[in-house]
Amino acid sequence: MNTGVKITAYAAALAATFGTAYGVGKGVGPMDPPAKPEHGGHAAATPQEEGGSHGGSEDHGGAEGNGGHEGHAEGAANAPAAGGLQVSEGGYTLALGTPAPAVGRSTLTFSIKDANGRKVTAFATEHGKELHFIVASRDLTVFRHLHPVKGADGTWSVDADLPAAGAYKAFADFRPAAPGAKGVTLGVDLSVPGAYAPKPMPPVAPVADVDGYQVRLGGTLDPGRAGELRLTVTKAGRPVTDLEPYLGAYGHLVALREGDLAYLHVHPSEGGPGPDVSFTATAPSSGTYRLFLDFQHEGKVRTAAFTVRAGSAGAAGGAAGGTAGGAAPAPAEAGHDAAGHTHG
Repeated sequence: MNTGVKITAYAAALAATFGTAYGVGKGVGPMDPPAKPEHGGHAAATPQEEGGSHGGSEDHGGAEGNGGHEGHAEGAANAPAAGGLQVSEGGYTLALGTPAPAVGRSTLTFSIKDANGRKVTAFATEHGKELHFIVASRDLTVFRHLHPVKGADGTWSVDADLPAAGAYKAFADFRPAAPGAKGVTLGVDLSVPGAYAPKPMPPVAPVADVDGYQVRLGGTLDPGRAGELRLTVTKAGRPVTDLEPYLGAYGHLVALREGDLAYLHVHPSEGGPGPDVSFTATAPSSGTYRLFLDFQHEGKVRTAAFTVRAGSAGAAGGAAGGTAGGAAPAPAEAGHDAAGHTHG
């Protein structure tokens, strides 16, 4: 998929930036300094190029080795544009057939149309799927990574559980099968009718709890500059060393920026099946991001949700463990529904 917080290349781009594993943002509290990113294979996430391209640019912006304020500002200025902000891009349009689904479980339909208005039927397979479809609430408390089924005419459909009324955004992350085609991430608004009461953003914190698992996030997330991120999964205090591949990797991360829901899809460096999954990421701008990490264990996919802040010195717990200027994750809270998976 693609990325908006700039990360290694996945497949399509629900955002402008975003393998065997996936990752998240920056951690809080004491932690080891991040390892130097390795380049080669899927070791470093590649941001999606502006205009829907998922090229292999390694330019992370900013002067190398300049950890001061000046280097940070320059890096932010040179960061790639975020993705997933347009319904049409690169000659493709995301056409939503169900813009106002009902509260609860309903079927969503959509299609990808080319510049001539025809439904696209041929897609390249990326990470086990021809297309990745994500729906998130505007307050970033509901997240669904869905796996739709494509009909012969190019119409996609998938069942989704949208638990509350309000504003949502849907993302399609794909790469057309046409020769030389690049990954594209498109975004479109949808509304669930009914009384809407937005929830506050969960706070920044270093650990997320989900279904008996604890996920700790470490490393740095800086605007315009690559940082190494590390995710550690434990259960009942013991490291989980037998994570199972999910979509061809040991982890899968989507990051959404607060406000405009710019999309980033992260894929980690090569590594074993846990407990640590590492990856390289670059934020397209300062701000608050909501990160959703999918990982599979004992045959079930779970989602750990985090809140991170990029580009605010000390916002994520100060300089302890080399975390200054990065972001930190927040544990899932009651009333925040992040763990949604529908497999088509």
